[in-house]
Parts: sequence; C-alpha cells; structure tokens
Amino acid sequence: MSPAREETGGPAVDYRFTLANERTFLSWIRTALGLLAGGVAVHAVVQEQWSTDFRTALAVSCLALSLVVAVGAYLHWRRIRVAMDQGRPLPGTVLVPVLSAGTAFVAVLACIAVLLH
Repeated sequence: MSPAREETGGPAVDYRFTLANERTFLSWIRTALGLLAGGVAVHAVVQEQWSTDFRTALAVSCLALSLVVAVGAYLHWRRIRVAMDQGRPLPGTVLVPVLSAGTAFVAVLACIAVLLH
C-alpha cells in the first residue's frame, strides 16, 4: 500500500496502473533518446552535405526537444503517480503537442536543408 493511501485508509493503487505509468514514462524516455541520438548524428555525420547553419540548427533542435521530452516525461510520471496515490483524476499532458510541434519544426528544417543542398 502506498504511504498516501495508508494514511487515508483507502485502497492501494492497483499495481497494473503503476506499471502502465512506468511503461509510458519509458516510452517517452526512448523517444528522448532517439532525438538525442538524431541530434548527435546530424552534428557528427552530416558534415559536408549541408551548410553549418542548417546542421547546427537541426542538431540543436533535436537536442533541445530531447531535453524537453525527458524532463516532461519525469514530471508527467510524477504527476500521474501522485494523482493515483491520492485517488484523484489523472491529469493530462502537454508532451504530445510539444513533441508534435517540435518534430514538425525539425522536419521543416530538414526539408529546407535538403532543398537548398
């Protein structure tokens, strides 16, 4: 039983929900790691094909988005955990629109770089 539930005498959170929350967190972290790897790869591998400005902008965009997703994943996991422990409704997340907009931005940068090459 979680400490928050023991104090109120309520039922413990079903472990399946806790595990689902952890799986969701790990999915976000995998996404952040993919963005991190993409940013490093663009910076290290794409040397001569694109101008330095586009390469740097694309790499920094991927790395910044990776940081935002990683931090957001932890904050979301924690908010869900606290809500479950307290028996409150689960809060939503801003990670989905942030990741969508960030990915679209990175894609536009990549398209521009390819077209100008």
